Amino acid sequence: MGVLSDAWSWLTTGANWSGDGGVWHRLQEHVYVSGLSLALACAIALPVALWLGHIGKGGSLAINISNAGRAIPVFAVLALFMVSPLRNAGSVPTVIALVLFAVPPLLTNAYVGMRAVDRAVVEAARGMGMSGRQLFVRVELPLAYPLIMTGLRSASVQVVATATIAAMVGQGGLGRLITAGFNTYNTAQVVAGALLVALLALLVEGVLVAIDRIIDPAPSIAAPGPAPDRTAAPASPAPARKTA
Repeated sequence: MGVLSDAWSWLTTGANWSGDGGVWHRLQEHVYVSGLSLALACAIALPVALWLGHIGKGGSLAINISNAGRAIPVFAVLALFMVSPLRNAGSVPTVIALVLFAVPPLLTNAYVGMRAVDRAVVEAARGMGMSGRQLFVRVELPLAYPLIMTGLRSASVQVVATATIAAMVGQGGLGRLITAGFNTYNTAQVVAGALLVALLALLVEGVLVAIDRIIDPAPSIAAPGPAPDRTAAPASPAPARKTA
C-alpha cells in the first residue's frame, strides 16, 4: 500500500501535471498518436476486409499477410525506424508501427464477421431483388457489426497500451513518465504512469462500449405483453330464454 499511496501523492501534486514534461502534455501526445494510428488502421483494414468478405474471395490470404505483422515486435519496428531517415520525422515512426500492430485484429474480425452472415439470409435478400450494394448495406454490414466493433475495441485498447513503448526510443506519450521514473529511481512516478495508461485504456473501452450501444443497427425487439391466462375456466353460457 505504500507504493500506491506514494503514486497517489505524485498524481495529486499539481507540479507534475504542468509543463512540457507534465501529465497533461504527455496525455495529449499519447491520445494524438493513438487516435491517429487507429484512424489510419481503420482506413486501411476495414474497407479491404468488408469488400473481401462481401465477395468471398482473397480473405484468407489478406488475413495471413496481416497476421504476419504480429510476429514482429512493435519495439523492433520502432528501433529499425530510428536508424532510418524517419528518425527525424517526429511521431511518424510510432504511428507506422502502431498502424501495423492494429491492422490484424481489425481486418480479421471484419472479414470473419462478413463471412459469418447466414448464407440463407443473403440468398433470401437476393431473391427479394436486392442489389449488391443494398445487400451489403442493409443485410451483411448490420449482421457483421458486432464482430467489427469487437475488433475495433480490441485494437483500440491494444494501441493505447502499446503506445507507451514509444518512450523507449525517445518518442512522447505517457510512457515518458514511466521511463523518466525508471531513470530517476522514482517508483511512485513509474506506478503513477502505469496507472494513467491503464485508466486511459479503460476509458477508451468504456467510450466504445457506449458508442456501440448507441449506433448498434440491430433492431430492438419490443418485449411481448403478458400472455393470456389459458388456465382460467371458460365463462358459462348465458341461459336460454323461455318462449311462451
